[in-house]
Amino acid sequence: MQKKTVRLDKNIEKVVHEILKSRARARIYVYLIGRNGAKSEQIIKGTKLHPSTVREMLSEMHDKRLIYRKKIQKASIGKNPYMYFAIPPVELLKRYRSEMEDRLNRLARLAFSPNNEPYNGSVKIKIIEGSEKI
Repeated sequence: MQKKTVRLDKNIEKVVHEILKSRARARIYVYLIGRNGAKSEQIIKGTKLHPSTVREMLSEMHDKRLIYRKKIQKASIGKNPYMYFAIPPVELLKRYRSEMEDRLNRLARLAFSPNNEPYNGSVKIKIIEGSEKI
């Protein structure tokens, strides 16, 4: 049985890049979402990133809880490799929601300021989840 892979749009990678502030982290995250998990060797091949970059990013992303990993148990002698998985996109968005709200509110204040003067009115953009009450 073959694993089903999902082809993700480059625009999605750009959006994730905006959130994660790194092209390498974005590539790895999008690759993992599309594959539903992968070993580091597969990530290196699939993202075309340098092996040391991938290892460094995987460690950093794991520390930041953007990805999680599970050890693969092998019958043979040697190290047991990890299988890496990305957190769900909705969880990623929840984590960066307040940062996005702040950025959107700063932009809204600029958009409403006449003659390039600071806008002192109240503009409040809040991102809510479908289950949250307004």
